[in-house]
Amino acid sequence: MFRYSHDLNTGVPMKSFIIIQNFLTALVIPIFGIIIGITAVPALALFNYGYEISTSDPESYLIELVGIGISLGLFVMTWGISLVMVCGIMAGITRPRIAPGRYPLQSFITIQWAWSMIFHKAALFFLPNLVPSFIGNTYYRLSGAKIGLGAQINSPNVNDCGSVTIGERVVIGGKAVINAHLTEKGELVMAPVVIGNDALIGTESIIQPGCTIGEGAVIASRAVVPKWTNVPAGEVWGGLPAKCIRLADGSKPE
Repeated sequence: MFRYSHDLNTGVPMKSFIIIQNFLTALVIPIFGIIIGITAVPALALFNYGYEISTSDPESYLIELVGIGISLGLFVMTWGISLVMVCGIMAGITRPRIAPGRYPLQSFITIQWAWSMIFHKAALFFLPNLVPSFIGNTYYRLSGAKIGLGAQINSPNVNDCGSVTIGERVVIGGKAVINAHLTEKGELVMAPVVIGNDALIGTESIIQPGCTIGEGAVIASRAVVPKWTNVPAGEVWGGLPAKCIRLADGSKPE
């Protein structure tokens, strides 16, 4: 379906690719540590403030314990929100701005794509605790996703945000997976996913690259929508692979 059309698609020799891949993999651990450390700074400041207040009266041990406990709770929540927001910003900055198509798996395009996903993986330390909420939606927007008003995203698994469009009042169920990429035949395939207004994506369902989900359509729980599938408006799809189980007029397909 897609053809190579850019000089950037040029592959990297196997040996060179492995060296680059291993080097970048080794960088992941310190980068994770730096991200976690930087985003913990405001949380540590808040904790220290609460700790000083709670220990100001040395004669009240119970008050001290309660104060420390509350400070720890505020530390965790502040750190988690800071981590998710910073990761969203970094994911949006580093996301690959490439046209839909097929790219050699051993290429700089693939390296760039994998590098941008590091920040999403870091966000997953806390993102599952922030969906659905305006904080989760803000993270996805910062990462590059186009999200309409009133969308309820109850999943931390919206990947490749720069290639995902979610319409108004869309509901995405828990643990649903939306991918705008796949790998096959030694290639990275990038194709946008578009979900129309008022659509429902069921719990633990999977939307694969290149799919268009029409307005008001319903994807049943645990359904797997194959790549480059067009789900017409108002229809209900379910199964593995997903197929139409109810037409827009409420009747069953023949």
